[in-house]
Amino acid sequence: MAFCKTENFNTNFCILIDMSLHSGFKRFFIYDFKENEISRKYSVDHGCGDNSWSSDDSKENPTFSNEDSSHVSSLGKYKLGGRGYSNWGINVKYLMHGLEETNNNALKRIIVFHFWEKMSDEEVYPAGSPEGWGCPTVSNNAFKEIDPLIKNSRKPVLMWIYN
Repeated sequence: MAFCKTENFNTNFCILIDMSLHSGFKRFFIYDFKENEISRKYSVDHGCGDNSWSSDDSKENPTFSNEDSSHVSSLGKYKLGGRGYSNWGINVKYLMHGLEETNNNALKRIIVFHFWEKMSDEEVYPAGSPEGWGCPTVSNNAFKEIDPLIKNSRKPVLMWIYN
């Protein structure tokens, strides 16, 4: 909450993604600052790196990088903004502005928050979520719940991806 206050971010909620959890578990959290609790949980993928796109080869041990064309996710704090058109499903995405050295190439890498029809609404453990090219993606239904929260926020929303 202190970071959000200092940086003039939304102080009602933030998004936390715990990459230390197996990708078959729900590890995308909406954290409610007022209630001091996780209010919603969703499945989220991570980047495939050198593995096959949409496989679950690194479900237990993803790698991270800020390098262009690495096809892996980047750790750190992001400011979500720039709700825009996507060619996928319901046609919505959010630009991710990396705020740290570990993720400051997000815009250059075209890392955005979006949904993916391959993502499940349910936990799939012991299988893992399908791996993309580094963007955090959630199921269509999850995105439909999350989108209004971000869209209706009067201040930027914090997304913090950590391991």
